[in-house]
Amino acid sequence: MSHYDYLVVGAGLTGAVFAHEAKRAGKTCLVIDRRNHIAGNIHTAEVEGINVHVYGAHIFHTSMRDVWDYMNRFAEFNNYVNSPIANFHGEIYNMPFNMNTFSKMWPGVFTPAQAQAKIAEQIAAEGIGEPRNLEEQALSLVGRDIFEKLVKGYTEKQWGRDCRELPASIIRRLPCRFTYDNNYFNDRFQGIPMGGYTKMVERMLEGVEVRCGVEYRELVSEQPDIADRTVYCGPIDAFYDFKLGTLEYRSLRFETDVLDERNHQGVAVVNYTDRETPYTRIIEHKHFEFGDQEKTVVTREYPADWKPGDEPYYPINDERNEKLYRAYRELAEQEGSVVFAGRLGGYKYYDMDKAVAAAFDLVRSELGIDPVA
Repeated sequence: MSHYDYLVVGAGLTGAVFAHEAKRAGKTCLVIDRRNHIAGNIHTAEVEGINVHVYGAHIFHTSMRDVWDYMNRFAEFNNYVNSPIANFHGEIYNMPFNMNTFSKMWPGVFTPAQAQAKIAEQIAAEGIGEPRNLEEQALSLVGRDIFEKLVKGYTEKQWGRDCRELPASIIRRLPCRFTYDNNYFNDRFQGIPMGGYTKMVERMLEGVEVRCGVEYRELVSEQPDIADRTVYCGPIDAFYDFKLGTLEYRSLRFETDVLDERNHQGVAVVNYTDRETPYTRIIEHKHFEFGDQEKTVVTREYPADWKPGDEPYYPINDERNEKLYRAYRELAEQEGSVVFAGRLGGYKYYDMDKAVAAAFDLVRSELGIDPVA
């Protein structure tokens, strides 16, 4: 039986960066994933010639030059700029909140000063001192109109609770831009890897042994000495058989259809911000890569309650879960040959660039090499 320097559990971004660098450092490495594919939640699958984002929309964006240059070793990124729109009962607004949004919402408002005065007037009318919940927090940041049309329904669907039952801390800021600019991100670099994310991760894992459809527990019970060290990117509570309790997440459910249309909605992402529409957004995947195929593929994204066995997406970072995670982390710090990494190993939501940057830190501490050298 083969023996490896490293067993990497999880073939997503974190695992792929680490495995690539481990190979470069001359280490033997086995990457496993319980799913039947690589690339984790950024996995793309080709349907009708269109790269479908199987686990929801992923746009790579960063202001970290080293991260951007590193990822460009494995893919050529196109010039996609994320400019979603919001649909509130058929009223269409630009996102993020900018002068296009404000001039549509308030006829006659077309200068930054007018928009700032309108928002300030609405905030003052609420008379909120210290916000006690998410609703009061949002009203104290953007006023009644923006909250009612663009924040309330979407947020309640996302979390499955009324805004007045959610803590104010969930929304620390709601950025308003007083320019006519629909670019959602402020980052210096953004785009989609041409050919899809899965091809990009394939290149990262070239020359590394990868086994999909493999459960970590089953593998190590059969071969307990398979590797000297383990980089574990799975859920930290699952590693310990949930013996202290179960960490909670919000999940997602997707409905995907192929349509006999060239262009269904004219943009990659439409957010549905009313409470009555059951899904939060519709993704039309071809627009990520400026496709002109005869058909199109659309995905409706539904937030969902999570239970063990469901796909975990967003950690619920409330007091109970944070305390439980700290208890698991204390156990993890006693593991001599296992390093916990990634969003599930660290019970932390990461944008893709932050996941890559965290993987760089892991490479430096674990392998003693610089991935960006």
